[in-house]
Amino acid sequence: MNKKSYSNVILVVDDSPESLSFVNDTLEEAGYDVLVALEGKQALTIARRIRPDMILMDAIMPHKDGFDTCRELRAIPELSSIPVIFMTGLTDSGSVVRGLEAGGVDYLTKPINPDELLARMTVHLSNAKLTSSAYNALDSTGQHLFSVDTQGQVLWATPQTLALFARAGASENWQKTELADALSDWLSPPSPRQRQAEQTLILTVTSKNGPIVQEKKLTVAFIRHINGEEKLLKLSEANESSGEDLLREKLELTKRESEVLTWISQGKTNWETAQILQMSPRTVNKHLEQIFKKLNVQNRTAAARIALSILERD
Repeated sequence: MNKKSYSNVILVVDDSPESLSFVNDTLEEAGYDVLVALEGKQALTIARRIRPDMILMDAIMPHKDGFDTCRELRAIPELSSIPVIFMTGLTDSGSVVRGLEAGGVDYLTKPINPDELLARMTVHLSNAKLTSSAYNALDSTGQHLFSVDTQGQVLWATPQTLALFARAGASENWQKTELADALSDWLSPPSPRQRQAEQTLILTVTSKNGPIVQEKKLTVAFIRHINGEEKLLKLSEANESSGEDLLREKLELTKRESEVLTWISQGKTNWETAQILQMSPRTVNKHLEQIFKKLNVQNRTAAARIALSILERD
């Protein structure tokens, strides 16, 4: 294998010195920076201190096995998006399913084939980078977006969403209990995407400031499925119209056109917009062509200027 240059840091977790040495040598030869751990607790400690780009996890280890370690990793917000590939001699379907249910993205059986390992790592690292790029783009736009798992627990949120939760008096405990219960029920089949009349969920947050009891209503809108376990949602105050709604109403755009124009008006490239909205850059271009016609403009700068004048006025 030719040595390549990567900036990725890989954490390898295995209680077998022989297996650990083999995988370590394979990855170092390929140009990866490698961290090693002999058991689950040590792996979690290392991951908190130096966040790796990927974790290769032995499934069967003493004290804390790979499945439990992966579940604990997924419960830590800043580490929950790290892709985990399980490595084990177990080949029965039950063990494979157990690994995927614990949060693993892939499963390799021992003895490990170096070429197969590197090929699968490349795919999952690429997917993780695309997801990270989309989240970073969302973080910088000022949008009230967040994602949750199937139990309604918040996995990620933009700073603006966290600020809105704080203004509404939605404590962390409220988010983990009342919000999670409401979202879990709302997102269970049939999903909001199937229940057209229930695209939004109205929540009431009750908080106390001394003797004063305050109530704040929040609206949650379903945006899309990120994957089978993660859903992207949008938070707003119940009486607040979204930017997309304003553009759709005032410029007579379709829902997709208004979404594209909203992101374009905030300085996002076609590629970034495509990642955020989970469409191809070509589709973004198609929507922009229709937007230009409807607004009677020639380019994205002119279209963005019109959108901003509406959003800033309202």
